[in-house]
Amino acid sequence: MTPESRTDPLPLPPGRGPIEVQVGELGQMYDAMDPAPFRERDLDPKAEAFIVGAARELRREAPLALVVRVSRRAPMPGEVAAFQQAVREHFAHGAATMRARLRQLFRTGRWALLIGLVFVAAANLIGDLLAEVVGQYQYGRFLHESIVIGAWVALWRPMEIFLYDWWPILGEARLFDRLSAMPVQVGGADAHIN
Repeated sequence: MTPESRTDPLPLPPGRGPIEVQVGELGQMYDAMDPAPFRERDLDPKAEAFIVGAARELRREAPLALVVRVSRRAPMPGEVAAFQQAVREHFAHGAATMRARLRQLFRTGRWALLIGLVFVAAANLIGDLLAEVVGQYQYGRFLHESIVIGAWVALWRPMEIFLYDWWPILGEARLFDRLSAMPVQVGGADAHIN
């Protein structure tokens, strides 16, 4: 009996929040549409969603551990090692993807801010000119204020990016970092966690 298929308790490092998954065969944890070798394969989208969702429910500072219980065919030691590496690489790739998305968002935010500031300056200038031209009429001030308000609305998107949009993406990257570093254990369906 290999250590990976034993039925005695699976030892977990102290204080780890276990995320438990039960499958018939270890291969069910992989995306069936991904033709890459096991070590490079993606996790099944449903398995990933379950693992990520379970990790979100635990405290942010709680260390994580993944326990996969296999009920039908005990995996070979090589399969277990390949799976552990695949989990690490899958979530490390997810963290890198989130960070790339964050960089792209900030790049978009900088351009949106530049465009918005230029638009505000131009709108203020145009509003002032229009107010002077039609200033003798009652609606000159109304026209000026409308243009200025519209110009400030143009800054909404960069403000939204820099105030609100970035931190959920950073949170996802940090969660994926934690998931890529968690210990992964594989055992029989009747194994118990210490």
